[in-house]
Amino acid sequence: MKKCVSLLLVISMVVVLLSACAKKEPVKVDNKDGENVTNVDNGTDGEKEDPVKIRIYYSDNATLPFKDDWLTVTEAEKMFNVDFEFEVIPIADYATKVSLALNTGNNTPDVILYQTTKGENASLALNGALVPISDYADFTPHFNARVEAFGLTETVDKLKLADDKRYYLPSLFDIPFYDGGLILREDFLDAEGLEAPKTFDDLYKILKAYKEKNPDSYPLTILAGPRVLYRMTMPSYGVSVGKNGASGTNTLSWDYDKKEYFAGAISEGYKGYISYLAKLYAEGLLDPEMADPINGDAWSQKMATGKAMATYAYYDQIGGLTGASDIEGFKLQMYPSLEGPAGAHHQPKSRTGSGIMFPAATAKRDDFERVVRTIDNVFFSEEGARLWCLGVEGVTYTEENGKITYSDELVNAKEGVYKSLQVNHGCGSDVTQLVWINEREMTKYDENYSRINAEVAAMGNVIQEIPPTPLFDDMTAEDAGVLQTPLFDTFEVWADAFITGRKDVEADWDAYVKEMKTLRIDEFNKLYNDNLGK
Repeated sequence: MKKCVSLLLVISMVVVLLSACAKKEPVKVDNKDGENVTNVDNGTDGEKEDPVKIRIYYSDNATLPFKDDWLTVTEAEKMFNVDFEFEVIPIADYATKVSLALNTGNNTPDVILYQTTKGENASLALNGALVPISDYADFTPHFNARVEAFGLTETVDKLKLADDKRYYLPSLFDIPFYDGGLILREDFLDAEGLEAPKTFDDLYKILKAYKEKNPDSYPLTILAGPRVLYRMTMPSYGVSVGKNGASGTNTLSWDYDKKEYFAGAISEGYKGYISYLAKLYAEGLLDPEMADPINGDAWSQKMATGKAMATYAYYDQIGGLTGASDIEGFKLQMYPSLEGPAGAHHQPKSRTGSGIMFPAATAKRDDFERVVRTIDNVFFSEEGARLWCLGVEGVTYTEENGKITYSDELVNAKEGVYKSLQVNHGCGSDVTQLVWINEREMTKYDENYSRINAEVAAMGNVIQEIPPTPLFDDMTAEDAGVLQTPLFDTFEVWADAFITGRKDVEADWDAYVKEMKTLRIDEFNKLYNDNLGK
């Protein structure tokens, strides 16, 4: 009898140990090449418990309206044993709603999506309205492993605030996408025997050739005003200033070698850039309406009718232009960034984006650790990352030997795989997809777009990082704001005058620089460099 009891005890212990091992089985995280690089402890016994209830703020975009029966949502709840209660808020009201909740502490959700700690959120975080999630790194093993796999440790560290704590889990990109750039008539190049442009001098020659064939045209036009042109082309001249400048200062640029700000708006790089545009304008190669916002219809008509043959815009806009043209053989192509004096660069982009915040009240929940671990699983585990990107294997896609094949429903969808996945299943929303792997994303697009992105990636460092944000206190931020506005106003007046020829770049440059210095651009620059933090 004793032998039977002992045997039963041994069997029971083995069963318990095996169960424990099953619960704590490490979770593998893949790097961008699909290789297992890190094993992390899943740390949850969720399958043995009731679903954890999590109330969550969701920023809703009218072009991608949220559906609570999206495959991604229902599957995430099943996969990760969670019961989400989404509060869907229109994007226009989202910041106000978040601010009200965090300022009052009333009716706060457990989790807030699509946020950063820029602006007011930084002040709220430092005043205790948010959980310093970097203090709970043990609860976010999938996020930690993903940051390491993408080589983003230093970048994510820079998201810490003045108290050396980070207050959100940002979305993560292995490499940034080249989603827009120079788009021009490939059929014209073929007809004239011209090579694809590699430099801004090449572009000038192409525009010149088109003007000679089409004297009434303005070959290079712009969508929505000069800011799109500026942000996509200035970096090749070593600067990024203006309304959509990378730093958000409008007149300062970032020196990537020295890792400090400089007065880009009065630099030799900017002088060279504005001189190039002035030459295009003077020779009738640049749309004279560029200073004003050109709406989509007018822009489309100019391109479709041949009044223009080149523009700076986004790849997904090519289809609309092609469909609107009656020109025989009309064919547009997007090209990698052109080389300028500072190399070939596109608009800088961050490899981190808006992400997940936890209001302070969430930390008071008895199951706070489980809430954080569940969120980490849902959005940063390999299973979660695939779900929000691709959907469900066997339903929206299949994978064999690493090759992803989408369902017939998606392949035959008139809006294409990417948009169909978004609208019908909730994949690819920048609110809920927190892990972006370029190679995986490219499977959703046509081969041409994938090829262009591959070419840009092979060029190396085309898309640079967004400059760091200084750690201003309230007083310094106010001082910087007082200096920024008049500097930007003056910059815009002179930029327009230089391009249109009302001011001569060579003859009037010193007067422009003197005025910017009178408005204390050097002091503005010093404020930024003095507050860069560690």
